[in-house]
Amino acid sequence: MRQEARNCRKLEDCPLGTICCAGEHVPCIDMGRMHAAKLDLCAALEEIADNLPARVDRFRCLSVASNLVPLLRACHRLEEEAVFPAFAAQRDEAAVIARLKTEHLEDECAAEDLTEMLLAVGHGEAVANPEAFGYMLRAFFEAARRHIAFERDHILAAIRPAES
Repeated sequence: MRQEARNCRKLEDCPLGTICCAGEHVPCIDMGRMHAAKLDLCAALEEIADNLPARVDRFRCLSVASNLVPLLRACHRLEEEAVFPAFAAQRDEAAVIARLKTEHLEDECAAEDLTEMLLAVGHGEAVANPEAFGYMLRAFFEAARRHIAFERDHILAAIRPAES
């Protein structure tokens, strides 16, 4: 069992208690960490967009490109395997879960496209259309931030045990 699960004082009242006890995940904690990592990437993407076209940090582009898709896939796997089933057990919201899963697919496709652009720029290609690249970056990180806010406000709020 993971240390976080042993330290959780709400484990017996938690809808995710069996998952935590199995040592698989501590979804409330893991999802929070994943959200923080995604928000850090969003901040990096925003910094890249803000610095276009004159001050492109090529190393930053490569760093973000190498982390973007793997992080999203890890987040989505945790949510779909551990968090969404717990949410479904608490609330009959199949349409919400279906929408979030669709957003996951869309986000991964957009992240793959963005990764290609970031790799190209990181390896020295000129930014042919800074406005389009900036728009692509902003569309991605703004959608990701909205997705995270929704999950925090609705999904995590539903599965966390009540504070005593």
